[in-house]
Amino acid sequence: MFHYRQKNIIKNKEKVRQNNIIFILISTIIICICNIGLINNLVYAKLNNHVHNYNINNNNKEILLTVKHSNYKVVFTNKGAAIKTWAIKERNGHWLELLNINSNNFMANFENCFYKIIHSSSNKICFEYNSPLGWRITKTYYLSPHNNMHNLVCSLEKVNLFTQLPILEFNFNSFNLVNINSTTADSTSKIFICNQVKPNNVSILKHSKVLVGSLYKWIALSNRYFVYAFIPKMPSNFDQIKILKHSSPLHYSVKLKSNNNTLNKCSYSVDFLLGPKHYKHLKSYNLNLEKVINFGLFSFLGKPFFLTLILLHNLIGNYGWSIVLLTIIMQFLLLPLTLKSFKSLIVMKHLQPQIQNIQRQYANNTRMMQMEILNAYRTQKINPLGGCLPTLLQLPIFWAFFTILRNVYELRNEGWIFWIRDLSSPDKLLHIGNFYINFLPILMGIIMFLQQKITATTTSDISSYKNMIYIMPILFTIMFWSFPSGLIIYWIINSIFSLLEQYYLLKSI
Repeated sequence: MFHYRQKNIIKNKEKVRQNNIIFILISTIIICICNIGLINNLVYAKLNNHVHNYNINNNNKEILLTVKHSNYKVVFTNKGAAIKTWAIKERNGHWLELLNINSNNFMANFENCFYKIIHSSSNKICFEYNSPLGWRITKTYYLSPHNNMHNLVCSLEKVNLFTQLPILEFNFNSFNLVNINSTTADSTSKIFICNQVKPNNVSILKHSKVLVGSLYKWIALSNRYFVYAFIPKMPSNFDQIKILKHSSPLHYSVKLKSNNNTLNKCSYSVDFLLGPKHYKHLKSYNLNLEKVINFGLFSFLGKPFFLTLILLHNLIGNYGWSIVLLTIIMQFLLLPLTLKSFKSLIVMKHLQPQIQNIQRQYANNTRMMQMEILNAYRTQKINPLGGCLPTLLQLPIFWAFFTILRNVYELRNEGWIFWIRDLSSPDKLLHIGNFYINFLPILMGIIMFLQQKITATTTSDISSYKNMIYIMPILFTIMFWSFPSGLIIYWIINSIFSLLEQYYLLKSI
């Protein structure tokens, strides 16, 4: 029994006639026979299931198909039945391409094959490819017009009952997703994986690894603002998840390998998400996909801050004013501690002459000196470390704010007032050539200088503190120059509030 596919297998018909070559498919063996006169010579034989170059047909022209919705647009290609480009419409009205056009086609299967388009509409695209090896693949994309969760169904079936169905592979890598501000460490890609048995257990994979596919509910590749998630309807359809970490340049590649199916027909249905890491949307899928959002080291503070920020935004309608209000609320909550700390600094200043007398009196007896100094502190009911406590508390709060304002998509392209149009990036008041003048860090430095001047009046050793009055504001201005404007707004409001507190206390003492 054999199936003769001379025209489908050879791309150049002229060459077939000149060389008198015949290709025959017998069960799972491809045989090539050279027919010259009365002599038949076997020149090529190979097992069907070892052939990987399936692109053997005449219709090898790439056809592009564009589908556009209100919030995204996609360009499909019949080469590999893949996605060539995927752009989303951002709040500022600009279209942003999420896929790297220099990478391989996205979601391709047998990427050297040219499929036939058998259906196209705004919500459904269907491709089909008939292999000369005796099997057929049908790929159907179901597109959602309203959200970023879509579906892909891949069906494999035998045309020749004696052939073997190929193993289906889904490949994607971090080169596919475009990195915004790719020079920063936070925009590098990360691999997230969700456990099938413990769906609340979402972990980050940092090294190359081979996993059992049926044990995992979904796998996602994420950078700072965007995510691609692959969610099989039946995880048991996939035997293996292979993750490779490439160090030069740093990126990840993922390969999902289907099981070896001996049936005449099999189907694989997977949901896939490609879009921004919008917390509300990701949470609505009830898959714990919102855990791909990076709330940082102090996530126990960052996440409540973020949710409070969302609540304030729902009330006010502007994220800039929401940051201002949230900062004031936190300052009021920390006010008792701040007042106690400032009073402690003032008492320490008044106590300094007594401490200096004790140091002179017990210069030769260190143990006695320490005991007398502690007695002096105890008599005045002050803690020598009390003035540092609010500063120490500010550090995790600041870092939590820094992380959410830098990483959450909700602040991207969200403006405040005047020239501040994006709270997730520097304010960029004006530019001279390629250099941008950011006003907010300069304002922050001025306020910090005034704050340092007032703090100096509460310091016992003014000579050692004098240089810090000038160094710290300059240092912080340089350090904050490229920080998100939303974070600097928080720092400015926080500094103004502290300045007013210090001024009031100095007047009242």
